[in-house]
Amino acid sequence: MNPAPDLADALTAALRELAQHLLLTFANPWELDEAMLDAGFATGVCEAWDNDGLEPELARASRNAVTPVQQTNPVLVRMVAEGRLGRSVAVGWYRYPGGGGLVIDPLVEDLLREEARFAGITRVDPAAGALASYLIAGLTNAAARIVTQERCRITDIDDACSSAGMPRLFELADETGARALCAQISVQTGQVPAPLIAAVAAGGGRFTAD
Repeated sequence: MNPAPDLADALTAALRELAQHLLLTFANPWELDEAMLDAGFATGVCEAWDNDGLEPELARASRNAVTPVQQTNPVLVRMVAEGRLGRSVAVGWYRYPGGGGLVIDPLVEDLLREEARFAGITRVDPAAGALASYLIAGLTNAAARIVTQERCRITDIDDACSSAGMPRLFELADETGARALCAQISVQTGQVPAPLIAAVAAGGGRFTAD
């Protein structure tokens, strides 16, 4: 059986969770989407959210939430409550005047700053390249945990990345180096590196075959 569809769903869920954190702490939708395109993603996550609809995403988050979704996804809850449901209603993370292409909506930046203040978070301006670096490091860490949980191969994850419109994470990890990736995960995301990544770093090896 080809595991790629289920793995792609798991990776997409991890991506959207990371994106929620970035949007609350220091990214605007257009900055995040631009960083993703520069990093090799097929589509920015906020544009994808608008295309898919924010109500289904909130419903999914509510089903999977261990704690109340208002605590874990306050921005998404507010977006839906205010009728920012995505492209279908011409307003979501972006505006779509006349049903056309997306345009930046400054009101979203105000909304994000308000929700950050309510959560006791001081938003900071991202340094050049920080968004893409954080996203890749955090997503690779999540992908490493998926390898262990799903008992799949690293190549299965990279194949799922391709099918989900993401860069091949473990090929990128080998370009970065496992030890450098460990440092990025710890410093940039504040997460603990997944055991798989820590083990490869400790052994000085690679994730993929030469």
